[in-house]
Parts: sequence; structure tokens; C-alpha cells
Amino acid sequence: MLDVRKMVLLREVRLRGSISAAAHSLSYSHSAVSQQLSALEKQAGVPLLEKVGRGVRLTPAAEDLVAHADEIVAILERAESNLAASDRSVRGVLRIAAFTTISRLAVPPVIARLHDEHPDLDVRYRQVEPENGLQMLSARRVDVVIADSYPGTSESVPSEFTADLLLRDPIRVYLPVSVEATSIDDLRRMRWVFEPSGSEAHAFTRRLCQQRGFDPDVAYESPDLLFHLRLVQEGLAGAFLPDLLVRDLGVRLESTPLFDVHNLRDISLFCRAGAERRPAIAACRQAFVEQFDEGS
Repeated sequence: MLDVRKMVLLREVRLRGSISAAAHSLSYSHSAVSQQLSALEKQAGVPLLEKVGRGVRLTPAAEDLVAHADEIVAILERAESNLAASDRSVRGVLRIAAFTTISRLAVPPVIARLHDEHPDLDVRYRQVEPENGLQMLSARRVDVVIADSYPGTSESVPSEFTADLLLRDPIRVYLPVSVEATSIDDLRRMRWVFEPSGSEAHAFTRRLCQQRGFDPDVAYESPDLLFHLRLVQEGLAGAFLPDLLVRDLGVRLESTPLFDVHNLRDISLFCRAGAERRPAIAACRQAFVEQFDEGS
């Protein structure tokens, strides 16, 4: 019989793209992972990896085996969730991951709320960018991911996850303080701060600018929206800022009428399909809902 743990390890190689990355994510040595995969090949009786340059890629047989591993992981997740749901007490370890803005503004009070209401729950936390969070969730390195998504840029949620919408957060356009702008030409000449190239947020904001008829001069890039806000306050750049940030910091800024765009980003809680029945995850969701309700 094939070793399920080794199958899951092969799945991790596919998720991470290399043996080295899989070893790093699991805190294993490269040689340990290679040995386990060699043993799995012997069990399977067919090649699972083939060399490509200095790296490896999965063979078609390995891809098929990983698909079965996905099914096995989903079944185990449901079994574990059913066991956890039979015990209504909120306890054990809950590993949360969230992106920068939520990490600064909402995660600390949520953790405090969970500690107060469920003292037997051991909450652990990691800050990640949304693009990496779902990979960590799939690899079972975290239990819950809080991630944002933008209209026209986000792909559909993979079937292995359950997504629960927590908040729809308006995004408004702010011009540099003390800088006058009366036309689209002024916006074209202005410097802007965006989130890093390759991110959904960057693609979203660039597309909005292009829809307004100009290609923005992106002079600054950072995933930290507090940095974006400071550049606006210092009169250095225009920025797209979510209401959650501006409101919670108590900052008084007026969005520009030149950019009559009030789009919404969705902030959602992701967990592995079936895991939403776990008391700890249900308590986590409720804590975030209450936190956002109090801030609205």
C-alpha cells in the first residue's frame, strides 16, 4: 500500500515547485525529502520525478498520484472536522494567517477576544501576503487565512477551500496633500504609490487608472498601506486606500472627485473545505465578524 505521508510530500513538491522549497516549508532537509520520494517511487513502481535543468518536475503518473493525494487530504480533513465538531468546546491550536492591513488593524483585537472568550484555545499567527496564504492553507501549515480580493482580478476559489465573506471594503482615491489637480492630465503627471507589481491589488489599481484614460507613473511600491498613507500625507504620491485603513486610523482625508470610483475589495476567511465545522474556526470567524461590526 502506498504511504499517504509520502504522497502528501509529493503534493507539497507540486505546490512549492521544487524539492528544496518543499523541504524548506516542512523544515526538512533536501536529502530527507529526496529519500522519501525515492521510496515512494519504489512503492509506486513508476517514475514520479524527472530532471529539468537543475530542478525536477512531476511525471504524468505523479500528477495523477497527487490528485489522489488531494482527495485523501480532503477526506481526512472532513473526518478530523467531524470529530472536532462532536466536541463543542473551543480548544486546541488555531493557526491564523492574514495580510498586512488586517494584521495591523484587526488581528490583535481578534486574538485578544479569542483569548478572553476561549482560554483553552492556543492561537498562533503569521503575517503573509494573500498570494502566499492559500498555498500555506493547502499545505496545512495554517488553519485559517484572511485574504482580500479585487473585482476582475481574482480567480474562483478552489474546491479544496471554503471562503466566507467577512467585509466589503470600499477603496477610494486620494491625491497628495496640498497638491492641486483639476484634470486627468494632472493625474497623468502625478506620482503614485501602488502595491507590488504582480499582486492583485497592483493589477486592479492600474486597470482603474487606464480606464480613466491615463497610465499612472508608479514611483513607489510597497505592500504596507500605512506607507501609502504617509506618502499621501507628505504630498509625495497619490494612492488607492481602503476605508478600513482610513477609518480605523481616524485620518481625515478627502477622496478626489476626479476619480469617481468607489470600488469594493472583499475580505474573506478561508479554510480547508469541511474544516468550517470545527469549533475553533467557527469561533475565529465570529470574532472577526464582531470586530468588523464594531468598527463600522
